[in-house]
Amino acid sequence: MRRREFNSLIGTTLLMPFGAVAQQPDRVRRVPNLGILNYAAAEDSLVHEFRRALSELGHIEGKTLVITYRWADGRFDRLPALAAELVASKVDVIIALGPATAAAKRATNIVPIVIAFSGDPVGNEVVTNLARPGGNITGFSYMSTDLAAKRLQLLSQAFPQNKRIGILYNPAEPATVLELEQTQDAARGIGVVLQLLGTRGPEELNGRFEEAVTQKADALIVFTHGFAVINRKRIIELASSYRLPTMYGWREFVEEGGLMSYGPNVPIMVRKAASYVDRILKGEKPGDLPIEQPARLELIVNLKTAKVAGLEIPPTLVALADAVIE
Repeated sequence: MRRREFNSLIGTTLLMPFGAVAQQPDRVRRVPNLGILNYAAAEDSLVHEFRRALSELGHIEGKTLVITYRWADGRFDRLPALAAELVASKVDVIIALGPATAAAKRATNIVPIVIAFSGDPVGNEVVTNLARPGGNITGFSYMSTDLAAKRLQLLSQAFPQNKRIGILYNPAEPATVLELEQTQDAARGIGVVLQLLGTRGPEELNGRFEEAVTQKADALIVFTHGFAVINRKRIIELASSYRLPTMYGWREFVEEGGLMSYGPNVPIMVRKAASYVDRILKGEKPGDLPIEQPARLELIVNLKTAKVAGLEIPPTLVALADAVIE
């Protein structure tokens, strides 16, 4: 190539618009940084579910995106500081699981937040509207408040002779307040007495179950929020040991030996949360994405557990179940 032609080519390249240069194959793209804020442990199965869903959408950790993890190991008091760390690390999106939602909201009103699952985002004042949440928050609700009365109704239908029902919950979790109110209203309507078993730590579980039996609770409802999920193995063991008919909110409890549950399929919700992250990374605003509620609710019954405990589930209720474990 002659000198004059070479200089002409260089001059043309320098005058090209930035966008044209950016189309060159060797350009370096900024890799998005996602922050996962979790109330549970690092090896939480729901986080793995979320990551799998992301990869199916083409987002590969370490290649097309970076994920910054913060988890509280059940120490809910740690969540605000962990949320602040994620914001300081300049993540592009925060994915908040369950009880981590409130801490994420307090930490930022700028960084997009996707709620993987949360009890009652409107009732707990995380957003003002499900259809168009506005601001920087969107995600999914597992309707803990709305389903409280139905769970009590189903438990009473299974064991109509039971008139005193214990409620196992952690008072430190925001979602429990409204769920308890709805459960109390429903109990008054059907003439059931509730025994409140507030439990702030796993070391209190043995005592709460002993208290339930001493005060002659006929059955138990476990508010399926962060505390119960983290401690579900021990809760299921104690319910079985004391032969207390127990209603849970998630099917995982029944699959692991609990008696019955009524609620959404949470892993499906978590997978959908990955699709919301994908849409936000592609330019959509979180406030324009509706907070979705589960399209389907499932009644799961474990007849094997019932048999071991000497309990008989009415055939009419078994017939209503979406899944029966035998």
